[in-house]
Amino acid sequence: MAYSDACVSALTSAQRLLRGSALPLPEARALLALCLGVSREYLIAHPDAPIDKGTEASFARLVGERQRGTPMAYLVGLQEFYGHLVRVTPQVLIPRPETELLVATGLRLLHGHTDARVLELGTGSGCVAIALALERPDLSIVASDCSVAALRIAQENCIRLGATLQLVAGHWYDPLRGRFDLILSNPPYVASGDRHLAQLRFEPRTALTDERDGLTALRIIIAGAREHLASGGHLLVEHGYDQGAAVREFMQRHGLVGIRTLRDLAGHERVCLGQNCG
Repeated sequence: MAYSDACVSALTSAQRLLRGSALPLPEARALLALCLGVSREYLIAHPDAPIDKGTEASFARLVGERQRGTPMAYLVGLQEFYGHLVRVTPQVLIPRPETELLVATGLRLLHGHTDARVLELGTGSGCVAIALALERPDLSIVASDCSVAALRIAQENCIRLGATLQLVAGHWYDPLRGRFDLILSNPPYVASGDRHLAQLRFEPRTALTDERDGLTALRIIIAGAREHLASGGHLLVEHGYDQGAAVREFMQRHGLVGIRTLRDLAGHERVCLGQNCG
């Protein structure tokens, strides 16, 4: 940017603007970099970069949104997941570190199994299916969601990250045909009375909760699994920290075998898997 001497006196510097923000410095720097269209590293290297009034106003608006609780991922439009920057909007959930367990376990189950068919139910931003596709380009992956808005974001992420998979619109298994070697899902599982819902008020509520006990989607997915799994295929679902026992019981009731639960890095039961014995 180039400014005349007369203009510079009317400008503030990046450093002064960041210091005057009530946000933690990394957050403030990320928002100012977004307003300027530069990298965060640029601001570190150029602390005295002049900021015009328009940029200052844009920055103040974003700071205000952040102070009201809007997640940083929605403000900057990106969230890291499994080593990739995924685009997110308020139409999709923000990917979380615990969901990486779903990807890592899926990859382990498919190790040595070439040309496998994989189905992700409720793909949202597409982060899980895309991570699998980028790690294993040989997989044939179908990802479904009932939200057309979410599928648009997933399609954008596929293009941005160079992932090849099929996106399908529909409610759970309804639009799907054939059998899969792996079915995985991170469905809405938060119970309506869970205190954590208040902290998630900016994210799409239908992707978080069934407005009941949080188990509706998990029941549907588990009940339909054997009809859509190949012989020896696995079902892999993420669930709430206190839902492990219920999910294991559902899987046993619907004929899956080898049922076990994996814990996330916080030590909570987080992912349950079962197998179709054929």
